[in-house]
Amino acid sequence: MTPNSILVPTDFSEFAEHALDYACNLAGKLGATVHLVNALGASLPELNIAMTDAMIEKLVVGHREALEKLADTRRARARIGSVLVMSGDARDVILEAAKTVGADLIVMGTHGRRGVARLMLGSVTENVLRHADCPVLAVRPKLAHKSKA
Repeated sequence: MTPNSILVPTDFSEFAEHALDYACNLAGKLGATVHLVNALGASLPELNIAMTDAMIEKLVVGHREALEKLADTRRARARIGSVLVMSGDARDVILEAAKTVGADLIVMGTHGRRGVARLMLGSVTENVLRHADCPVLAVRPKLAHKSKA
């Protein structure tokens, strides 16, 4: 089945931008629509309690503007659909957004952490891979190629 609706979660990292570029190139070839989502912070619930509604709204507006900027720079390569900023844990937000936009595919970057770093930080990508109702493509960061002597 060829995807028509591709969801790309982003945390604005270089890994997420690499995945977005990959998704846009794929969508351009397939005639699919790319949707973007950003999860606004449930990683520090105590911070959310301390923030006023005005502060949260300012964050939402700022993140939406940043997402629109990412989308605008890629509109020549792919059709851009929804641009979503949602509150909550990234794992839950991504799965909810996939249902909201009717995603046939989720393309997401991975930091490639291993060992203790992965154990302590968890893996959003792995969780989405295990729980998504559609295929998930994990795009690894570009690595510098070593020349063989």
